[in-house]
This record gives sequence, C-alpha cells and structure tokens, in this order.
Amino acid sequence: MAETVVVGLSGGVDSSVAALLLKEQGFNVIGLYMLNWEESDDSGRCTAEEDFADVRRVCSLLNIPYYTVNFSKEYLDRVFSYFLAEYKAGRTPNPDVLCNREIKFGPFLEEAEKLGADYIATGHYCKISHENGIHRLLKAADQNKDQTYFLNQLSQRQLKNVLFPLQDIQKPEVRKIALENGLATAKKKDSTGICFIGERNFRKFLSSYLPAQKGKILDLTGKQVGEHMGLMYYTLGQRRGLDLGGIKGETEQGRWFVVKKDLENNVLYVSHGDESPLYSKSCEVSGFNWIPFPPNEREFSCTAKFRYRQPDQQVRVKIKEDGNLHISFEEPQRAVTEGQYAVLYRGEECLGGGVIESAEY
Repeated sequence: MAETVVVGLSGGVDSSVAALLLKEQGFNVIGLYMLNWEESDDSGRCTAEEDFADVRRVCSLLNIPYYTVNFSKEYLDRVFSYFLAEYKAGRTPNPDVLCNREIKFGPFLEEAEKLGADYIATGHYCKISHENGIHRLLKAADQNKDQTYFLNQLSQRQLKNVLFPLQDIQKPEVRKIALENGLATAKKKDSTGICFIGERNFRKFLSSYLPAQKGKILDLTGKQVGEHMGLMYYTLGQRRGLDLGGIKGETEQGRWFVVKKDLENNVLYVSHGDESPLYSKSCEVSGFNWIPFPPNEREFSCTAKFRYRQPDQQVRVKIKEDGNLHISFEEPQRAVTEGQYAVLYRGEECLGGGVIESAEY
C-alpha cells in the first residue's frame, strides 16, 4: 500500500508542483491548505480566497483530496505578537522564520498526522538527509532560490518525516513542469515580502497596530537634517523613504542612509555617502538552534548568512558559557541588523541559526 504524504499547499506554483511530483512518485497525496491570516488587502480583496481557489483547481486536476485548516489564532499568538513586540523594541524581525517553526512545521505537522500522514512535504527549496535517525538540512540545487535560511529554527522532530520534492530542481524547470501539466498556478507570480502584509503599504499596515512617534533625524555630527515618522519604520542601511533629498550637497556626496536607531531618545541617525559606519566586525547571537545538534568544539570556523540570499561569509564562531554565540567576521559585514537571523553553514549543510542581538563595530 502506498505511503501517505500530506503536502502544504499555498496556492503557489512551488507547492503545486511538489504535489504533482509526489503523485508521480506513487505516493498517496493529500493537500492541506493553511489559513494563517484573515484580512483583506488595501483594495478589499481577500487574497486567501484566491489562493484557496487555486488549491482547489490544482487538487481537482491532480485528483487528490484536499482540506483546509485555520491557524490564524495560532499565527496571531505565536508569530504576529512577536513581530509587533520586536518592532516596538526597535528591531527588525523575520516572521517567516518563526512561521516555519511555529506553524508550518508545528500545528500543520499535528494536523497532517491526524490525516494519517507518513510524511509531510512543502514546496521549499532545500534538501534533507535522513540517516541513522539524524536529520540534516542541506542547500537546494537551485542556490538562487535556496530557503534553508528560513528553516534554521526547525528541530529534529520537525524534520523527521519531511520531504522536499523541489530539492534538485531549478525554478525555471518548476514553472515548465507546471505549464506542461496545465496547473492553474503555472504563471502565478511568486509572493514576496512578509506574508501577512503582501503588496500593501508597510508603514500604513504597521501604524494600524503600533502608534508611531515622530522624532529627529540627526547626522553623525549631531546636526538635525530632518524628521522621522517613527523609528519602527526604518532599518539599518535603508536608503529609501528618508525624504532628505532636498538637502544641499546631496548630489555631490551621495545618498543618505540609516546607520543607527536611538530608541531611548527617539532619534534616527543617518550618514551621507560614507558607508563605513554600517560595517561591523562581529555580532552576538542568542537562541541558537543547532541542526542536528551542537558541535563538540567550542570554537570553530564556518560560513554564515546574516540575511536571505546573501553569499556565504567566512566567520569564526565561539560558543559562550550561556549557549549564546559570538561570531567574528573575516571581512567586515554591512548592516548586520538586530532581530534578524544569523544562520551558519558548513559546506552545503545548514548548522542552524539564532537571533542577532547586537553587532560590534
């Protein structure tokens, strides 16, 4: 009898092709659509309805059963509340990492098991190795789309019975497979940015949850050069949306960009042309999740990413007594941002990740 795999269907092309490939491999495939956010966008459209309509079309074509499950309360409690708290604290969180740990490989896994799943599968671009009861996360064949960065918080239990059908396939090939098989999602554009904000104006969205407090924008000499709309709207290295273009000397010296946020005094610091204040030599990282387990050595060299799609950077890692990490950079790193994740790699293997608490300059 065929083994059962429950596929997380989002209404996008990647998960649709994942379901198709698993069916072709002889699995008993069940589709499961997660509703994590209930709200219309600025134009009044509920994008979840459109996505679920695409899920229905794909499952109908593939002749597989499908279910929907509402995790919006769990999402609110476990992901969105953290997202707001981090922005309130002046940091820049990555809710997609948390969503994977707390929802897609959490309640989703439990729901899949209720449906009799031997395995769960998603349309993520990454590889997995299951050997002798140890589950390792590896980079996808399509390095440009590799999503191990977003899965850095997964546990051994969460990775135990996971399949990633797209692990050896390049993105253009995924689109081609979808077109050749007449999948409704074949030409659907990829979703970008934070899932619950979608195409909406970020400032407008955030201000409806957190009251913004205007304040001074100072350059590094302490001279006021403008007014900010609220510190939470700005991130390290940001160039757009500062509204400082009319200041004399702008064109000769280059553009303004954010170099620091002073939460206590509600001041945004910017630099003009000179990017050196953005470069740091090391960072402190907390809450590190080791995949599959911590190394024996307390100090070692490897590579790291401090944001998604960044090329691997050579680093030296020191595991401190409290379990937190001190990561020294071989080359100074630009805009290492508090609240984002530092993810470590050894070759193709993802060793895990943790939250950047501070950078040292």
